[in-house]
Amino acid sequence: MSENTNSAPLTKTARQQKIIDLITRRSVHSQIELADALATMGITVTQATLSRDLAEVGAVKIRSTSGSVYAVPGEGGDRSLQQSTGDSLDAKLPRLLEELLVSAAAQKDMVVLRTPPGAAQYLASAIDRSSMTGIFGTIAGDDTVLVLADSTVGGAALAGTFLEYAAGGLTEG
Repeated sequence: MSENTNSAPLTKTARQQKIIDLITRRSVHSQIELADALATMGITVTQATLSRDLAEVGAVKIRSTSGSVYAVPGEGGDRSLQQSTGDSLDAKLPRLLEELLVSAAAQKDMVVLRTPPGAAQYLASAIDRSSMTGIFGTIAGDDTVLVLADSTVGGAALAGTFLEYAAGGLTEG
């Protein structure tokens, strides 16, 4: 997902969500590494603020194949720890599309994905958390996900990609 100049207010909640996103999307080994990643996003924090934020989001250090990395609890009551494992989130998206995508239709820079009732928000969350390029954002209802395509990609190409994933023709990574 590409960053834009109006991406988020510099509130505590927005900063903490960026920290969670960074930890779940890539291996973060230290607070210095995390502070540097935030700085590239235009978010400057002190070490004390970063320590408080990590404690408040429930981040802990765990051992991984690449050394000690930060992990955070999952969402919605999922108490398992979530950390970047390379492409685990990306491997999940094609599987979810295979299971949940009923149809995909595009118009200009928008794609409408249809799912069974109750599945749209789950699919939208997986799309948001993936490293799939060309996505500006998602909005989900009960059985419909509106995906806003990056203007460089366009809706038709993005809809085609979703359909290929659903057919098992692509694997993300």
